[in-house]
Amino acid sequence: MGRIMSIDYGTKRCGIAVSDPLKIIANGLETVPTNELLRFIETYSKQEPVECVVIGKPLTKNNEPGKIEHLIVGFIRKLKEICPNVTIERVDERYTSKEAASIILKSGVKKKKRRDKGLVDKVSATLILQDYMESIR
Repeated sequence: MGRIMSIDYGTKRCGIAVSDPLKIIANGLETVPTNELLRFIETYSKQEPVECVVIGKPLTKNNEPGKIEHLIVGFIRKLKEICPNVTIERVDERYTSKEAASIILKSGVKKKKRRDKGLVDKVSATLILQDYMESIR
């Protein structure tokens, strides 16, 4: 029984979250430079079984693919090569970064830490994962 991993994919860095083994709780895991993402997933999945990777789908207000969708499609192709037995799901990620920033602000994090874009990415990945897990219950 593996975990579910989610990715908030970005051109510079990616936020990563994982579920607990029972797939009840989403936890922010890490922020990884995009060019190291495949290696990170490969290493992590050797330590902890991952059965599904949920990747945010950037959509515009008009339901059109976002600017980086082509990069995500290329990433998914490579991910399938290194993790052929892992299910890959896509989830609408609109507004997760704004929601993450709002959550961080409300949590009382100091101003300097709130400027950490990596924290926003990690919280966004957690929101993506939580939404996905709620949708499959």
